[in-house]
Amino acid sequence: MSKRAVEPQTSVERTALYRTLAHPLRGRILQHLGANAEANSTTLAGLLGESTGTTSYHLRKLAESKLIEEIPEKSQGRERWWRAIPFSHTMPDPATMEPDEYAAAKQLAELKINADIDRYVRANQEWTGPDGWAQVQRHGTYMTHEELLAFIDEYMELLEKYGHPLRTDAPKGARPMAIRLFAVPDEQDGKDHQDER
Repeated sequence: MSKRAVEPQTSVERTALYRTLAHPLRGRILQHLGANAEANSTTLAGLLGESTGTTSYHLRKLAESKLIEEIPEKSQGRERWWRAIPFSHTMPDPATMEPDEYAAAKQLAELKINADIDRYVRANQEWTGPDGWAQVQRHGTYMTHEELLAFIDEYMELLEKYGHPLRTDAPKGARPMAIRLFAVPDEQDGKDHQDER
């Protein structure tokens, strides 16, 4: 199995990726493959209430974006089996994007924000204390830009250390976890503090 998909380098490649990820059915297919390791178009059609032709088409699109790959040892004739590929991507600075790329990235971001708001509400509702599965952390601090970037690097290293990209890689008892981090200057205080120096 591929260890990690290659990050798209061109604006056209990134635009195609964002459009692929923003498609609701493709998102459901990816979610299923991430949780169940493998599937074919027939099993996905039955689970998702779609035709086999529709799921086959979207599986091919996901493969073109290097988000899934065929399992050659299981595929026979017209029956093709697929699995997810661990994937990580960081969007570039919006100011450097071509118009089509920016529009696709904005649409994808809006979908993600809405889904993450729901997750945040659930995390608060399902909070059972500091030892529970649902965790909510809020912190305010001062950082230089260099310290912030170093913090993000270490955060990503922690995800690599403790996380498992696919269910098949995870130990017994592991659950799929939605972990989100956002950091933004507290404008009311941050700009004033910066201007004083």
